[in-house]
Amino acid sequence: MSICTILFDLDGTLIDTNELIITSFKHTLEKHTGKVYEREDILPFIGPPLLESLQQVDPEQAEAMMATYRVHNIENHKKYVAAYPTVIETIETLKRNGYQLGIVTTKIRDTAELGLKITGLYDAFDCVIGLDDVTNAKPHPEPIIKALTKLNANPEHALMVGDNYHDIEAGQNAGVKTAGVAWSIKGETTLAEYQPDYMLKEMKDLLTILEV
Repeated sequence: MSICTILFDLDGTLIDTNELIITSFKHTLEKHTGKVYEREDILPFIGPPLLESLQQVDPEQAEAMMATYRVHNIENHKKYVAAYPTVIETIETLKRNGYQLGIVTTKIRDTAELGLKITGLYDAFDCVIGLDDVTNAKPHPEPIIKALTKLNANPEHALMVGDNYHDIEAGQNAGVKTAGVAWSIKGETTLAEYQPDYMLKEMKDLLTILEV
């Protein structure tokens, strides 16, 4: 397989922000609605753009809730955020072997870069495409196409890695290979339903697939 460009989702794929996201949603929703939200109530909100998720709760308060969420999320990044097992060594190996690496996320770029810096991953990536860099979020192919264009990369030689169906469908829509991650908070079985080309049990499985 002649893959030379690898694009990664960020949250839930490279870095574990699940508890950060859940606590930020709980804080925000309970503050603005007065209702108590359980963990299982929040799981469906993980993955889509933040505003899209909040509009499902209350379209009229969505903008105000987004502001509340972002303040809580930024203030608590260092408390919760960490790279998943084997991520750092895998990324370092890929970089050392000349692969082009990019981030394609539904987070705004500044917040994505903060997570990369906290985990020591920032310098490994050649581009970061955030929600504020595109008109259409994943699963639309635009974010992946924009990353490939910035990297001057051919989709036939690219792979998209992610933990959510948005990542898999975006990769398929952009004509690149796709890999799901078995540690997805929504479960490997759910992700497998979208038929990624590969399913990673841990990030270092990439090295075996690519024969690095």
